[in-house]
Formats: sequence, C-alpha cells, structure tokens
Amino acid sequence: MNGSRHSSDPLALYVHWPFCVSKCPYCDFNSHVREVVDQDAWRKALLADLAHEAALLPGRRLGSIFFGGGTPSLMPPETVAAVIDAAVAAWTPLGDLEVTLEANPSSVEAAQFADLAAAGVNRVSLGLQALDDNALAFLGRAHGVAEGLGALETAQRHFARVSFDLIYARPGQSVAEWEAELRRALGFGTEHLSLYQLTIETGTRFATLAAKGDLVIPDSDAAADLWDVTQALTGAAGLPLYEVSNHARPGAESRHNLSYWRYTDYAGIGPGAHGRRTGHATVRHKKPENWIGAVARNGHGAQEETVLTPNERAAEALVMGLRLAEGVDLARIGADYVDSAAVARLATHGLIEQVGTRLRVTAAGMPVLEAILREVVAD
Repeated sequence: MNGSRHSSDPLALYVHWPFCVSKCPYCDFNSHVREVVDQDAWRKALLADLAHEAALLPGRRLGSIFFGGGTPSLMPPETVAAVIDAAVAAWTPLGDLEVTLEANPSSVEAAQFADLAAAGVNRVSLGLQALDDNALAFLGRAHGVAEGLGALETAQRHFARVSFDLIYARPGQSVAEWEAELRRALGFGTEHLSLYQLTIETGTRFATLAAKGDLVIPDSDAAADLWDVTQALTGAAGLPLYEVSNHARPGAESRHNLSYWRYTDYAGIGPGAHGRRTGHATVRHKKPENWIGAVARNGHGAQEETVLTPNERAAEALVMGLRLAEGVDLARIGADYVDSAAVARLATHGLIEQVGTRLRVTAAGMPVLEAILREVVAD
C-alpha cells in the first residue's frame, strides 16, 4: 500500500461496553445480558486497557472518542468521564474533539443524558430503529415510539450533536409507508441519520426464523425502490448520503466513523474491540469475562495482534473507502490492488467512476456495493 496514513493523522479511540438489557433478534454485535456488573472493576479495567494502547501510541493527537456496544448509555457517567479524562491526558485532544455515545432511547437512560453531557459526551447516537410501535415490537425493542421521541427531545436539549438510527426494508413495508416514516424522521431536525436496510445476520434469532421460512424481507427489487426513495428524501432535506448507510448535513458527518472509512489509525479497547495501529491489527477478547480476566493477568485485554501486509492494508482501505460517497484516492492505496478490468466493465454500467486518481462508487452502484467490492478489489 503506497502513501499509507501516518502518525500525523488524528487518532480515534473506540470504547466497547458489551452489556445490554436484552438481546435484539437482528443484532450480531458483541452484546451480552448480565444481571450484575461490577462497575468499579469495569472502570479500572477499561482504564488499564486504555493505558496499554496509549503507551504504544505516544505523542498522538486525539480526534474522536466513540462509546459503542452493547448499550453504552447503561454505563455510569463517572465511568464515561474517567475514560474521557484518561484519553485526553494520554493524547493531545483536538480543540473540537468529538465524543460520541450510543444510547437506547428509553426514559431511564435519557435521565442520564445531562450527566453524560457533563462527563464530556458532545454527540449522541440514538437507536430509535423505527417510528412505529408494531415495528419496534417486531425488532425486539423495549421502547415505544412515544418514549423514543421523548428521549430524542431530551438528547437534543443536552447534546450539541444528535443522530439516530432507523431500520427499513422490514417485512411487508411498502414504499409509501417508509416514505411517510422517513419524512417524519427528517422533520425532527437532527444533523445526522443512520438508515440501515434490514439484513439477516448469521447466528441471530431472525436468521433462525428466516431459515424456517417464518421471516421474509423485501426482495432486491423492492429493496431498491426503498433505497431510491431514501436517497431522494434525504437529499432534498439537505442530508445527503456520505456513506452507504449514513446521511448528514455537510460538516456534520461522524468524524469517528470517517476515521474507519478513510483507514486512519484507531485504538480499540473493551471486549471484542478492534483496532488499527500503524499497520497492526488488534483484537480484544470478545467475551466480557475473558476480557476482564486478561486485563487482570496482562494489564490489557488484547487477544491478537497481527502485522498486516501491504496487500491486506490496501484491500481493507479499498473495502472501507469505497463505502464513502467521496471514494478512495488510488495514489494513496496503490492502483495495483484494483482490478482495472472490473472497474472498466462496471464503469460502462454507471456503477463506478474514476476521475484522476480518485475511484468512487456512484449513486447507482451503492445499492449493490458488496457485489462491486467483490469484483473490484484484486485478489
């Protein structure tokens, strides 16, 4: 990989909180339900894991912190504050440091928003998922629409930046139904929306139902129609697509997630967290008990660390970067890692385009991004 990113780029920190109140039937994230969590032990372990990464990444500027999960809004605000304080002490924070926390839109968790804002969180991502009570029940969500919108209003009062998620292409969902739901969502005035088509992930309860024929999601033609109305409405509202599932007002993009998609360095701490550290791929122990045990033994929760070859780094940079509307700069990655014949073939169909050294998937190509990536990224 030519011209790879280096230590002058701001660092991103990902913090994984693995606990949830319940497991959603569509979710394949590293989330776990536990009746009791030793909060003091978890805070100390997260700080130890962070200190390990900080020692290996000295002198860096810090551009963003992201608390993901699981359900990070279940974290005690004092734990959030302790992690933020340790991070800004270990690295040099940018003046506009972005600190995002994923939150469930329950009234119980919304009651913590003021304390989380005081702890240093300045951006929240709410898992609303749907604006229909029947759909929320189908998705296994514990909140209803009214409670979710109450949490959204509370979030907008306490945080400078607010995003929320919706899942569409649900079984039986018509274009008209989704258009009405999305118009309502856009009316809330947030700067960012994450809009995901429902997919069946291996190992989930939905996968079991789908295998039995008890769950059928829209076919590719219906999904394409839903995609088209999504792009039209978000674009008209001033929140165009900047990544295959993410829409924002210009300048309001998730800076943390852009660090992944632009393939810059990020440290990952907490159970199952991944990191990319100067050409090294790091993976933490996934099961909470295994991770916290490893921290107690070793001072960190890392399970694996591998040196990525130039080919591996280039492939990852392409797969991540082509998710973005801006595409990737082949001068940085290296044109040798792209199947030029596949690019030429796909370009004739209007699915991908190259202008100078920049390669990008077009709006027409985004709905079939995964198929494009399989063809374009050279073996």
